[in-house]
Amino acid sequence: MGKHPHPVTVPGAASIERERTIARRRSGLIAVVEIGEDAFAIAALTIMVLLPIIEIVGRRTVGQGVPGSILFVQSLTLWVAFFGAMIAARQRRHLALATTAFLPPSIRGAGSVLAAAVGTAVTAVLAWTAVEVVRNERAFTSTLGWGIPTWIATTIMPVGFAVVALRMWWQSGSVPPTDDHDATAADVHHAAPHPWLRRLFVAAVLAGVWAMRSISPESAAMWTWPLAIFVLAATILGAPIFVALGGLAIVLFFGNFDLAGPISVIPSEAYSLVTSPMLPAIPLFTLAGSLLAEGGTPARLVRLFGALAGWLPGGTAVAAVLVCAFFTTFTGASGVTILALGGLLLPVLVRDVYGECFSLGAVTSAGSIGLLFPPSLPVILYAVSARTPVDKMFVAAIVPGLVLVGLVSIYCIREGVSKGATWKRPEPGEVLRALWDAKWEVALPVVVFVSLFGGFATTVEAAALTAFYAFLVKCLVHRDLGFRHDLPRVLRESAVLVGGVLIILGCARGLANYLTIAQIPDQGAAWVQSAIHSRWAFLLALNGFLLIVGCLMDIFSAIFVVVPLILPIARVFDVDPIHLGVIFLINLELGYLTPPVGMNLFLSSYRFNKSMMTVTRAVLPFMAVQATAVLLVTYLPALSVGVVTWLMP
Repeated sequence: MGKHPHPVTVPGAASIERERTIARRRSGLIAVVEIGEDAFAIAALTIMVLLPIIEIVGRRTVGQGVPGSILFVQSLTLWVAFFGAMIAARQRRHLALATTAFLPPSIRGAGSVLAAAVGTAVTAVLAWTAVEVVRNERAFTSTLGWGIPTWIATTIMPVGFAVVALRMWWQSGSVPPTDDHDATAADVHHAAPHPWLRRLFVAAVLAGVWAMRSISPESAAMWTWPLAIFVLAATILGAPIFVALGGLAIVLFFGNFDLAGPISVIPSEAYSLVTSPMLPAIPLFTLAGSLLAEGGTPARLVRLFGALAGWLPGGTAVAAVLVCAFFTTFTGASGVTILALGGLLLPVLVRDVYGECFSLGAVTSAGSIGLLFPPSLPVILYAVSARTPVDKMFVAAIVPGLVLVGLVSIYCIREGVSKGATWKRPEPGEVLRALWDAKWEVALPVVVFVSLFGGFATTVEAAALTAFYAFLVKCLVHRDLGFRHDLPRVLRESAVLVGGVLIILGCARGLANYLTIAQIPDQGAAWVQSAIHSRWAFLLALNGFLLIVGCLMDIFSAIFVVVPLILPIARVFDVDPIHLGVIFLINLELGYLTPPVGMNLFLSSYRFNKSMMTVTRAVLPFMAVQATAVLLVTYLPALSVGVVTWLMP
């Protein structure tokens, strides 16, 4: 028999096929992990909505709710937060400063390596210290109910931080996407090192951080300021905000062992934050706002407020202000308002008597104008941080919010008159038709107020009712969202928003804990008291300070870092904590517009494809109007505390 001919082979073909098979398996495994993350986040958020509603129904019907439901909801908040943080890391969506837009491509490409290295190192340290939190919880015998140990709820913390750190390390091999219109991603990528060189550099930094565990306290103290500078530089170069706050807390604790104690206090503070009975309202109100942002709700609200204010000279701009205020109240974030309503409102304003500059300024400045109205998330967070009753904060913020909206509306009317706009005949028929079309959305504030102030629901239960009502309106009444694809997508997006915010708050609490232990607030109070002797001068200085804070920090982290610093100082000058809260929030609203890094400026620049300079020029008149409102609210406490005293004696 003749020999069988040998098959012709291509050199390396087997190894290439083997690599392709491994890549397919890795992609399949990653897909399974991602689907699992999404499913857990969606399930946890869904249960968070249903448990408080079952609790209300149980109390009203059989006189008893679900045993331990509030503990379950608090624990689920922790799980939603960390699953959302993991998904946000997967999608590179953790909140960061927009300062990279000012950097040239050569610096931005190489600088992203430093940002990734610091971000990975800080998150890895948080994961390691979170293990200690789990160990401490295991030492106790407390349960969530039904025999489930409390420590099980905390296991998501080290897992979540570890997953985020791993993803940061892997993503360090690629250049982050850019929203800058002047520098393309190719320019930035060309300026960056090879992907595996970047990953090796990040791994080397992580190894160096791990090796620093054994250095002496004296050496640790010497490293404090150099490490803090590295963290701040990484933040400017694009590291997430939670990395900046957590990194500074780690560095300060690390450099002051005998003063501050173990670094594990940082994740401990994150866990103690979640145990607040009011904090679960954040993911629930966030879900309600995310549902409202979908489908036809923005268009229905624009039509309604346009019909209500259209008879005024400049009524189109007034309608834009009103609809943004209503929308931001429930979304809790000005970015969502600009992105959801900007495309609808800007063309309408330009087609009216207004020019592009005024229209751009109106939409940009109105994006945060509703943050003082209930159920605003910043109001809830301030109440948690300052330990003030949330219902009193809601009441105190209403009139200042109306003052702000009123002054901006008056400016819009004045601008309309100057452009030749005239009074128009009201159209009651159109108002009624628009009101009927948007009746379900308009009823949403009634649901909030009746449940919250009617005495039959806690803040968390009112938030659950609001989210459930928004679900009914969007999915069953208007059918804007489908159950199979749309609803899971909105639930996942809500979890990402919650994760991005709560991981910042947890790290902010850790930094605030260090500042408290180091007696920074007391030292600040003593210094201010020695330098400022007038209550009115203190309030003016406070306005300037908060304006800078609002420009440089997001409102959520500012609440937990800055409020503990200024509360003792405010007490020295006899400023009521409720009045202080309103001053704080309205100043940070103005900070959203303050150049060079006001958040609304960047969001508007991205949404409308305009340069930062163009957007900044457009918002300057609106900044002056809002600054007037800030001064009125600051120096007339009757607008806030007086209303609370009158309505809630």
